[in-house]
Amino acid sequence: MSSFITLFSVDSILLLLFLGAVVGIVAGLFGVGGGLVIVPVLIWSLPLLGVEEGLSVHMAVGTSLATIVFTSIAAVRAHHRRGAVVWRYFLALTPGILLGAWLGGMIAGGLEGESLRRLFALFLLIVAFRMFREAPLETRYGLVSRWQNSGVGLGIGAISALVGIGGGTLTVPYLNGGGVEVRRAVATSSACGLPIALAGTLSFVWVGWGAAGLPAGSSGYVYWPVVLIIVVTSTLLAPAGASLAHRLSPYWLKRIFALFLLFVSIRLLFS
Repeated sequence: MSSFITLFSVDSILLLLFLGAVVGIVAGLFGVGGGLVIVPVLIWSLPLLGVEEGLSVHMAVGTSLATIVFTSIAAVRAHHRRGAVVWRYFLALTPGILLGAWLGGMIAGGLEGESLRRLFALFLLIVAFRMFREAPLETRYGLVSRWQNSGVGLGIGAISALVGIGGGTLTVPYLNGGGVEVRRAVATSSACGLPIALAGTLSFVWVGWGAAGLPAGSSGYVYWPVVLIIVVTSTLLAPAGASLAHRLSPYWLKRIFALFLLFVSIRLLFS
């Protein structure tokens, strides 16, 4: 593999550092795992780094999942120290999640880049409208059925890997609706993000292996130099975003982020 310096120009490295900083601040500010931000940012920026247009969407999703492997480990450790992770629900969901995330990567590999981009944009639209709606969740069902948890885990894993996210927008509502207190639901969702990211990353490596036009430093649809820079810079700057979040109104934070997602989804749909 070529050395890191020969892979990118100085301008490209500065661009990646800036992108990682943006991801870290936004993730800390709005409390998201990063995939909702990383994927659209990479879709637009990877061509500037020399990645072919036809590969940029798949590489954005695969690379996003690889970054979540590392960021989720840090998040899970923090939540576990506070005793917030409900491990029995994590274990109940994980088998379905692993299979679903692998299948999600396989499905993504069979889609054209344009189709995958529009699918991600539609997912962002749904998330944005749900955030605007802000309907409080109430306990509506139990989480005792093994088959129910396996089936839901399969769906969460498949959708999350397909669009390159850690699954929090899907896992938290499911756990909370099943009676898990919201902070513990968030912590358990962070733990579930690790098997999603691991299986999804491996799937995107597998399905993209040997694809024509892959840049140096990549394994399948995962671009490791980009993963490295985003993980380092976003980890360093996420606390700054979190600090800023504590000074702002949660009500307006949620709506600002929903507007951001709405803007991004429209750009992805019609650009």
